[in-house]
Amino acid sequence: LATTGKAANAVVGYDTRFGSEDFAAATAEVLAANGIHTYLCTSATPTPVVSHAVVDRTANAGVVITASHNPGRWNGFKIKGPDGSSAEVEVIAEVEREIGVLVSSSTGVRRVDLDTAVSQGLVTMYDPAPRYKEQLRRLVDIEAIKGMDAMVAVDSMYGAGSGYLADLLKGGKIRIDEIHAERNPLFPGIRPEPIGPNLAALFARVTAKKAALGIATDGDADRVGLVDENGVFLNQHQVFALLCYYLLSVRKERGDIIRSVTTTEMISLLGTKYGVPVTVTRVGFKYIAPLMLERNALIGGEESGGYGFRGHIPERDGILAPLYFLDFMRQTGKTPSQLLQELYALVGEHHYDRADVELHHDDHARVAADLRKLRPSKVGDVAVREVDLTDGVRLVLDDGAWVLYRLSGTEPLLRIYSEAESQKRVWELIREGGRLLGITVK
Repeated sequence: LATTGKAANAVVGYDTRFGSEDFAAATAEVLAANGIHTYLCTSATPTPVVSHAVVDRTANAGVVITASHNPGRWNGFKIKGPDGSSAEVEVIAEVEREIGVLVSSSTGVRRVDLDTAVSQGLVTMYDPAPRYKEQLRRLVDIEAIKGMDAMVAVDSMYGAGSGYLADLLKGGKIRIDEIHAERNPLFPGIRPEPIGPNLAALFARVTAKKAALGIATDGDADRVGLVDENGVFLNQHQVFALLCYYLLSVRKERGDIIRSVTTTEMISLLGTKYGVPVTVTRVGFKYIAPLMLERNALIGGEESGGYGFRGHIPERDGILAPLYFLDFMRQTGKTPSQLLQELYALVGEHHYDRADVELHHDDHARVAADLRKLRPSKVGDVAVREVDLTDGVRLVLDDGAWVLYRLSGTEPLLRIYSEAESQKRVWELIREGGRLLGITVK
């Protein structure tokens, strides 16, 4: 931005991790010293709120200091483009090249003290929450949701989403019971990823409080996990399919649906049922967002629990998604488990899970090599109908079940995914899939 010769603006936010606010301040100091006016968030801010602020402030870019769902000892640097979505791969590569130049340079990085930058108008301290909440009120009937006579349990997982749902829904009949809402950079006892194995406290809270729904957001609140009224986890695929069903059946909206290759076939079946196109992409919202913009897509989603919506930002939003789900419950008068059974009646019963296999360095190289040549004729007793290389290796079986292998891009992990007609079959396929690579999955 500093080399274009034009006035440039950026929004910088951060999560609740150790030192995140200091990293964000340093980022603002560098941007200001290089002629880029910066809106620096005044407190820990969810990633979708920063993304919205980029659009709302007509900024050229955004930065979020966060490691999202990863362990508490990690931190990271997310870059947003002018439309609020993740920056293009080419932009990231250019930033990485510039870092290399700066590291080897004897002159170092230009930087101005934050107090000086603020006093000179180079940095504006900014709270993006009010404008973001106004946007949500335009998208979903918050007042109607507030009128629901229900208890909702929320687990903010010590993350940046703390307090957002409680504030939006205060003052009505609906009651919000929030846990892990305080800041604790250690994320004690949990990993801030809203998936089943990490939500024991939320399961217990839903049961104890007789809550109608449990909601969990990850470290930067761009992902969501939901728990039904019985304290049972609704996996990310069920939630994605239910959100699509809500938009198509209750709101009567139509438009393209964009999904990553790791997501459920229920999405494609819904697309056929309602006559809307469904496009399958590589894993990562950086692949989903451009298609959402290009096609004005109704919804885009991925296996991690991140969902983006038309009329908002082309980015995952773990705060808007559960509001839509609550509105689904309100308008139908049905519980989450009843809505799931209604979905199954429409597209058939689908179950999913994944195993995360930790790899040592030597194992990583071997597994990568084995995956490149993996072309089995069967998985268990069922023939392989198709080998899909969209992202990783996905084995589609004759009976419609599938197994997919992907090496994580951020952690030393092999992920083995599966979808089938029962949870028992899912784990049979995951274990058999592991054996094909000489890996024992427990």
